[in-house]
Amino acid sequence: MGLRTLRYFVAVADELHFGRAAVRLRMTQPPLSRAVRQLETDLGCELLRRSPSGVALTPSGAVLYDEARTLLARADQARARVADTAGSATLTLGTLADSAEQFGTRLAAAYRRRRPGVDVRIREADLTDPTTGLRSGLVDVALTRAPFDTTGITTLVLRSDPIGVVLRTDDPLADRDQLHRHELADRRWFQFPDGTDPVWRAFWTGPAQADGHHDWPVVRTAHECLQSVPWNGTVGLAPLAHALPDGLTTVPLAGTPPSDLVIAWNTAHTTPLIRSFVRTAATALTDAASAAGA
Repeated sequence: MGLRTLRYFVAVADELHFGRAAVRLRMTQPPLSRAVRQLETDLGCELLRRSPSGVALTPSGAVLYDEARTLLARADQARARVADTAGSATLTLGTLADSAEQFGTRLAAAYRRRRPGVDVRIREADLTDPTTGLRSGLVDVALTRAPFDTTGITTLVLRSDPIGVVLRTDDPLADRDQLHRHELADRRWFQFPDGTDPVWRAFWTGPAQADGHHDWPVVRTAHECLQSVPWNGTVGLAPLAHALPDGLTTVPLAGTPPSDLVIAWNTAHTTPLIRSFVRTAATALTDAASAAGA
């Protein structure tokens, strides 16, 4: 019963669905199912009840879920403390789309001054997982955008950005001061793959997935989203401050809440190294606000 297998099990228990867990873990479903089956064989009990709609924890599975989360948190803490003591601490930072460009340069400089001995490794995620690998243990902390499912995740808001509709500059609606969703009801929207965080998907896409229209372009990265507009005639959403290629423009979308740029980390897996990173981010945010007001 290794830590990797326990991470697999926890991911399935979090999602209550093998497909969504596999997407989160960046793996295919068959090896994930085999790993959980082998864990059940090793323990001699059923941990998950399978059904066409998903899975449910058995009483034994609920016990293991609590114990596994505690064990994984302790393992993460031990790893961070040992690495820090040895002078070779490593922090894996997940980034999403434009998040690193929006705040990352200032944060990187501040963190290098505070913790020069820490090796920071960057993992850029695609748009199917706005937590950038937090839930699966692939990263320690994330610089990303909300909204997404924050169950078990703590966030620090760095900035809020208004949202607009990305259109071709020759689009009849491109010269408008603002748009409303009902004016885009007949447009093709890009959509995200099955298994994408549902809160994230509902915020950034149109009615395609809710209505069952699956013939619209499926995208996984910010670049694919932007390229989908000129090539496929789709519309989509983006922060108004996001830099766009030539030929595209963004029109404010009325009634849409802003998207927060956030630092995110697992509430139950907070290590001293992660706490230090979050404190540095909070300080950098305060300094930026003070400089802007000066």
